Amino acid sequence: MSSENGPAEGGAQDAPPEQLALIRESVRKAKTPRAKPRTWRGAALAKELPVARVLVDKGVLHLDRYFDYAVPEELDADAQPGVRVRVRFGAGRNRVRDGRREGGGLVDGFLIERLAESDYAGPLAALAQVVSPERILDQELLGLTRAVADRYAGSLADVLQLAVPPRNARAEKRASADPLPPPPVPEPGTWARYEQGAAFVAALASGGAPRAVWNALPGPRWSEELARAVAATLASGRGALVVLPDGRAVARADAALTALLGEGRHAVLTADAGPEKRYAQWLAVRRGAVRAVVGTRAAMFAPVRDLGLVALWDDGDDSHSEPHAPQPHAREVLLLRAAQDRCAFLLGGWSCTVEAAQLVETGWARPLVAAREQVRAAAPLVRTVGDQDLARDEAARAARLPTLAWQAVRDGLRLGPVLVQVPRRGYVPRMACAACRTPARCRHCSGPLEGQESGSALRCGWCGREEGSWHCPECGAFRLRAQVVGARRTAEELGRAFPAVPVRTSGREQVLDTVSEAPALVVSTPGAEPVAEGGYTAALLLDGWAMLGRPDLRAGEDALRRWLAAAALVRPQSAGGTVVAVAEPTLRPVQALVRWDPVGHAVRELAERDELGFPPVSRMAAVAGPPEAVAGFLGAVELPREAEVLGPVPLPVTPPGRPRRAGAPPPGEHWERALVRVPPGRGAALAGALKAARAARTVRGSDAAVWVRIDPPDIG
Repeated sequence: MSSENGPAEGGAQDAPPEQLALIRESVRKAKTPRAKPRTWRGAALAKELPVARVLVDKGVLHLDRYFDYAVPEELDADAQPGVRVRVRFGAGRNRVRDGRREGGGLVDGFLIERLAESDYAGPLAALAQVVSPERILDQELLGLTRAVADRYAGSLADVLQLAVPPRNARAEKRASADPLPPPPVPEPGTWARYEQGAAFVAALASGGAPRAVWNALPGPRWSEELARAVAATLASGRGALVVLPDGRAVARADAALTALLGEGRHAVLTADAGPEKRYAQWLAVRRGAVRAVVGTRAAMFAPVRDLGLVALWDDGDDSHSEPHAPQPHAREVLLLRAAQDRCAFLLGGWSCTVEAAQLVETGWARPLVAAREQVRAAAPLVRTVGDQDLARDEAARAARLPTLAWQAVRDGLRLGPVLVQVPRRGYVPRMACAACRTPARCRHCSGPLEGQESGSALRCGWCGREEGSWHCPECGAFRLRAQVVGARRTAEELGRAFPAVPVRTSGREQVLDTVSEAPALVVSTPGAEPVAEGGYTAALLLDGWAMLGRPDLRAGEDALRRWLAAAALVRPQSAGGTVVAVAEPTLRPVQALVRWDPVGHAVRELAERDELGFPPVSRMAAVAGPPEAVAGFLGAVELPREAEVLGPVPLPVTPPGRPRRAGAPPPGEHWERALVRVPPGRGAALAGALKAARAARTVRGSDAAVWVRIDPPDIG
C-alpha cells in the first residue's frame, strides 16, 4: 500500500502545495528506483496491470487520496475498476507515524483503476478481497462525487457513501430486465399553458439541452407536467432524473409517469424502500435497464445512463439539503451534473428561490412562466388580515380568529374541506422596526441585530458588534419590536369555533396524503398539507409573523414558499376558492402572495442581496466549535486574500434533551461561530483553504471539534 498518491485529480504531482505538505508530513518520498509490486505472502501477481489504485472508505480529509495495492493473480479477473474491495489499511512499512506502526485492519474501498506500476518504491500490500465483481463506480459518477467533495470542502469517501447505497447480495444476483425501446414523443399537454412550455418539451424530444426555471401554475397538474418532460427526454433516447422533496411528492410523480408511460420505464429511489429493494432499483439504473429515475434527495447521484434531463421540484424545501457530511444541496449537485453531462436542466416549483432567480438573471437558464391571464385563472382569491384589522376586530380578541377568516371558513365548509396552516413553534426571535417591520441589521456587516438579556444595546448575530443608536433605514423610526415567535392559534381552538365540523390534523405525528371532498377542517403544519380531492374551498394561513420572524436570510422567501404551497391546493377563484392570510399586508412577501408573483419577489430579494454581499451572490462558510478551537482554526487557515471574517459570536446553548441540529453545540456546551465571506468566483478557493486546514488539524491530532459548512442555510 502506498501513501504517495495524490487526490482524485491525478496523483500527488497534480495536488496543490498544501495537500502535498500534508501527504508528505509523515512519510518522506523514497529516492530509490521504483520496485516491482509484491505481496507479503509471496503470492503470484496479476501478469498485466498488477497495481490497483484504491479509494479507502475513510472519511477523513488527510486521507482523501488514493492508495496503491498489489493485485494477486487469483483476483485478477474480478479486480476491475469500479468494484468494491477490501484492503488491509495501515499495515505496510510506509504506514509509520510517530515512530509506531499503525494497525492494519481490513477496510472497504473502491478500486479506481489498474496500473502497470506504482509510484511507491517499497512493497505493496495485496488486495484482501473483491467484495463483488459488480462494477458500480464508473468515471462519470467518480467525477461527479469528486466535484461535490471539492465544492463542499469534504472528502470523496463521504460523498460516495451518499451516492452509492449499501450492497445487498440478493439484489446483485437478480438479473435486470432488458431496457424498453424509447416511447413515442408525447403531446405537450398542459405545458401549453406556459408561454414557452411546448417549445421546451419539443427541445427535449429532439435531443436538445434546454435549461429552464419553471414557475408552476397552482393546482395538481405539476406532476403530470414533470412526467411529460421525462417522457420527451426518453423519446430522444436519453435518460432523465427527477428529485423531489419528500415521499408524497415522489408518489405523485410516480403515479403520473406510470399513467403516461406504463410500468417498467422508471425507477423510484427513496429512503423508505428497504435495503434490498432500493439497491435492486439502483442496480437496474446502473446496468441501463431503466433510463428514468424519480426519488428524494438520495437520488441526486443516481447513475442514469446517457443523462438528458435533470429536474428538481421545490428547491427551497430544506429536505433537499443533506444533513450528513459534507452536506450538499440537491440543487447544486444537479447543477454540477447538468454542466458535467451537458444535459437539460429544469428547476420547478410554485414559488421561486433567489438561487433560481440568479440562474435566470445571469442568463444560464430561461424563465418558463405562464401569462398573467393564465395565473389569474388558476389562482384563488387571496385576502389579508393585518395587525390594525386584528386590533379593531372584537372576534379576533375574543376567539383569536379574525372575522374575515371565520367567514371564509364558514362559507368554504358549505362546499368542501377547508385547509388551516399553522406554523411550527420554536423560532428564535429577532428585532424589527416597530413601524414598518423592516428587520434590524448591523451597519457594519448587515447581520441580524439581537436584543441582549440586560436590555441594553443591541448586538449583531454575525460580527458581535454592539449597536447603541439604531434607526430604521426605511422609515427612520427608532422603536423596535421583537418578531412574533411560534403559533398562537391551535387546532383545538378552531375545533371549538366550529364544533359540528370534523377536524383532521396533519403534521409531525401523522402526515396525511389526501383528504376527501367532504366538508372538514384540515389543520396542518407547513409542508404537511394533504391534497384534497377537487381542491380545498378555502385556506387560512395563520400567524404569518411566526414564519416571517425566522432568524435567517430566507425568512420572507420561505414564508412565501410555504404560503404558496398551501394556496396552490385551493380551487381557483372562479370556482369560489379563497385564501385568507393573517399577516401584515404591507410586507413584501404578503404582497407577492396577493399578486401571486413569486418571481418578482425573488428578483427583488436577489438585488438586495447583491447590494449587501449576501449569498448566493457571495459565498459563505460557517466555522463553529469551542472558542479556543475556532480561534486556533481561523489563525491557521490560509484564507483567500478577499475573504472577510465576521465574528466569532456565541451560539445558543442546546438545552439537555433537545435534538442537536447540525453545527449546534452539544447539550450544555458553549460554542462560537464565525462566518467567512468571499466575493463571487472565489468559492472554490475558500473551500480548498478550509479543507486543507481541516486536514492539517486532523494530522496534528487536535481533539476539539471544529464544524465547517459551506453555504449554511441559517446564517441570520
